[in-house]
Amino acid sequence: MAEHDDEPKIYLLPNLMTAGNLLCGFLAILTIFKGMQTEGLLEAKDYYQQAMLYIFISCLFDLLDGRLARLGGQESPFGQEFDSLADMVSFGLAPAMLVSRAVLADFELPKSFDPEGAREIGVTWAIAFVYLLCGGIRLARFNCLARVGHTSGDFRGIPIPMAAGFVASLTFIMISFAENERSLGWLSYLLAAMILGISLLMVSNVRYPSFKKIDFRTKANVWTLLGLAVLLGFLFIFRVYAPALIFLAYLVTPLFRRKQQKVAS
Repeated sequence: MAEHDDEPKIYLLPNLMTAGNLLCGFLAILTIFKGMQTEGLLEAKDYYQQAMLYIFISCLFDLLDGRLARLGGQESPFGQEFDSLADMVSFGLAPAMLVSRAVLADFELPKSFDPEGAREIGVTWAIAFVYLLCGGIRLARFNCLARVGHTSGDFRGIPIPMAAGFVASLTFIMISFAENERSLGWLSYLLAAMILGISLLMVSNVRYPSFKKIDFRTKANVWTLLGLAVLLGFLFIFRVYAPALIFLAYLVTPLFRRKQQKVAS
């Protein structure tokens, strides 16, 4: 029996949620591969939309595994490592593939630089790899800080599920543009810069708010409830652009928090 004393503790429910996260990430990647076999973004839209759904479901599983572990006092090193590996698939690899094949579908290098249009494919994959690399570094750094107890209520760097959600919301916009036969033109460079920016934010020291303390016992006032109701209506009416705007709002929250801290001081 003594030889098994060093076995890690594996709690069923939290790790089952993590397994669901990993499964959805795996299905998202398989679905994106199917979309890559088609001619263009419009033909692949059904596959990419299905992949985005899998990514969002992965976000729900990722939210549940941490909540269940904290509520039951079942946090463990095994669960933390397993969660990071699942996140790397669902929020790292799958969104990186969407970056290259969907978000940057309209990206074109100047003809004088790339007359045959061959290099632009390599550029989009390079940007996607930067996203994937930063996501992996972010997860590894988080685990190292957690192991030595250097964690606080805030996230250091934007959490990778938020980055993946932003990529998925941009994919939704690109599909809408393709359906309406609209091209981004020079705005595709802005999209590429945004992807690189969010990649760097993942490995930055910028503090982002955490919602870990929000649960079924969290109380809210009337104005908070009203604001959330309006937000849901906004999501329904402007469902193409609203998700991207909400994720973008989260990206810039450190700017407003810093201003509030300066005013308070």
